[in-house]
Amino acid sequence: MTATNTTSTDGGTKSGQVAFAHVSRGYYPTIVALFVATLLISNVAASKGVAFFGSSDLTLGPLQILPINTDGAFFLFPLAYILGDVLSEVYGLKAARRAIYLGFGSLLLMSVCFWVAIELPAASFYENQAALETVVGVVPRLVLAGLAGFVVGQLLNAVVLVKIKERTKEKHLWARLIGSTVVGEFFDTLIFCAIAAGVIGISTWADFVNYVVVGFLWKTLVEVIVLPITYAVIGYIKKREPTYA
Repeated sequence: MTATNTTSTDGGTKSGQVAFAHVSRGYYPTIVALFVATLLISNVAASKGVAFFGSSDLTLGPLQILPINTDGAFFLFPLAYILGDVLSEVYGLKAARRAIYLGFGSLLLMSVCFWVAIELPAASFYENQAALETVVGVVPRLVLAGLAGFVVGQLLNAVVLVKIKERTKEKHLWARLIGSTVVGEFFDTLIFCAIAAGVIGISTWADFVNYVVVGFLWKTLVEVIVLPITYAVIGYIKKREPTYA
């Protein structure tokens, strides 16, 4: 005979049985975990400056085309927007917003923990204090810029995608994905650069425009390139998510 797990009014169980909450069977927790992990890893990897075609010099009007200056997270951060698209398309605005707030809280917690770790007195045998400060050192203005850009960009990305879906239903997924990315990535890049310009060495309008335009175009191009993968992931989850309707 199988014993039943009856919950009492005080939150415990009758007959001394052990109670556990049910784990969701959907894909939402897994996608949110990947979303948050991508944000945390990106913020650490971004501490490295990267230059492609460093010996070249190519300009187009006020824009510097070559060399391409970026950071060590250039290949990973766009994944956060792809996962954000999946969350918005499959689970809706409320669920996507919850994931964004979790990401925001995780980034804030990471920044505080790094700051505390740096400020703790170093042991006499520890020789990497300067390297630690260089890689994960907390610059308040950069933290503010990153958090503001992330929240605004991701929320706009989710809102635009859901609004377009309300009009197109299940048709024209490509329009939702690209349209939301264009809006989200643009404001993410614009807000970050506007706040952090002085810290990262941008001192002229030409450099500011170059940073915003090149960064925006690159991030948008990445999402367009991986569009078939995003399509496949969204299709896979929609077919297997039991509550999707």
